[in-house]
Amino acid sequence: MLALRAPVQRAVRTTATRAQQIERSLWRLSSRPLCSSAPLAVVPKSRGVVCQTRLELRGFHATTTTSKIVAYKLADIGEGITECEIIQWFVKPGDKVSQFDKICEVASDKATVEITSRYDGIVKKLHYNDNDIALVGKPIVDIELDEQPSDAETAQPPAATTQATASPQAPEAIAAQPPRDFTSDRTNDVIYATPAVRRIAREHSIDLRFVEGTGKSGRILKEDVHRFVEHGESPLTLHPPTKVPGASSIEGDIASDEPRSPFIQANTGATASSASLTSAAAMVAGEDHMASLSPIQRAMFKSMTESLSIPHFRFKDEIELDALMRARQHINSHLLALGDAPVTKLSFMPFFIKAASLALAKYPILNARVVADGTSPPSLLYRAAHNIGVAMDTPGGLLVPNIKHAQTKSLIDIAADLQHLVQKGKAGAISGADLKGGTFTLSNVGMIGGTYLSPVLVSSEVCIGAFGKVQRLPRFETTIVDGVAVERVVPKHILVASWSADHRVVDGATMARFATLYKQLLENPELMLANMR
Repeated sequence: MLALRAPVQRAVRTTATRAQQIERSLWRLSSRPLCSSAPLAVVPKSRGVVCQTRLELRGFHATTTTSKIVAYKLADIGEGITECEIIQWFVKPGDKVSQFDKICEVASDKATVEITSRYDGIVKKLHYNDNDIALVGKPIVDIELDEQPSDAETAQPPAATTQATASPQAPEAIAAQPPRDFTSDRTNDVIYATPAVRRIAREHSIDLRFVEGTGKSGRILKEDVHRFVEHGESPLTLHPPTKVPGASSIEGDIASDEPRSPFIQANTGATASSASLTSAAAMVAGEDHMASLSPIQRAMFKSMTESLSIPHFRFKDEIELDALMRARQHINSHLLALGDAPVTKLSFMPFFIKAASLALAKYPILNARVVADGTSPPSLLYRAAHNIGVAMDTPGGLLVPNIKHAQTKSLIDIAADLQHLVQKGKAGAISGADLKGGTFTLSNVGMIGGTYLSPVLVSSEVCIGAFGKVQRLPRFETTIVDGVAVERVVPKHILVASWSADHRVVDGATMARFATLYKQLLENPELMLANMR
């Protein structure tokens, strides 16, 4: 019995020690505040704390999920863009959003982008109004979540009251800090319009929510805005809506007997009821008004201002396109019969782009870039890739996406890439990657008109070309008749190519040789074929 007593005593002491450790662990757990609501007061005790709420801290109990407000920031979309214009909102305060739902559409000087949500929750606040300039890295919308996000993304909530008997804030202080909510009076309708249409509406001070769209899915077209300006009347006046009991009308028109003016009025201190359609129509008729530059216009303003420091050397020459037109006709007939080609028809631009790439291989200085940062002597960066930009007249303004590595592509490949860029341009979906890295630019305004042009360089390139319309003109042609050279007048399709080069690094002889080789390649398509790789 004595031999068994010592092991039993050691086991009892071990069990007692383990019980004390478990007790201390439970005490530490019980001292953590597990409240479903903010405590009104915290009173220290000998062990743990007590939260003066309906829920007791000690022990385990069910809690409700704490809602958090996330400040959703405008992400960096690349290309050094620091600000974007809010084109339109797809949500308003109180709307429920899910991940990947569209929040708003923004336009930079590079492209138009739709911003989507990364969270599930309820929209609490919009930080910007339509046509406002939003800064990259700053919040654009607050979203209330059902789950707690990271601390870096959580907006700072108001300070919690620490005592139940705290005195309320003075009414004057509350009135001095109204919440900034720009869209409390928005409708549930989403405006579908291109940036060009929105620009026209701003120029005429028209609120697009009052314009009836005749395009696909109710999209507002340019014609709709022009027709609206000519009538000078609100659709609410032309087509009064039927009021449904219990339903609210647009912009609180139920509380007003007069229809709301569809023209955007300047805030001059006058009340909204004093703004009549007559005065708005008078403003549209010819009074001066200020309009801010769009993001694309601001980019043009900046780049063209920089171009003023570049001395331009200009060169113009005529190109006969008759042989190229016959070759193009044969290729298009083959593509149409083939059926499975990436494109069914070639325009002149793929030939213009490929000829430029072949000529640049002979004169690489025209594909270079001037490097002059002020800290070291000026130098030239010779670029291997022929990323040839094509100026496009998009709904949002002038954009210059480029065909990447044109020196490695066939005519059909270039035509497919060009067709894809044109489609994206019409949809306002040109991305930053499409605009980045251009080394040489071509502009074709012949479908609009004009013959002789003077294109302007951008600071990242040393040469640019532009083409006007193709004209059928009389030209002399030498033929051999009975062994005798005879000159006669024949019709020819003439295209004028206008070139501009940076005269700081490109001399006139180099520009002339390049233009002459370019002319030979287009006038003799077989030479272009012979030089392709």
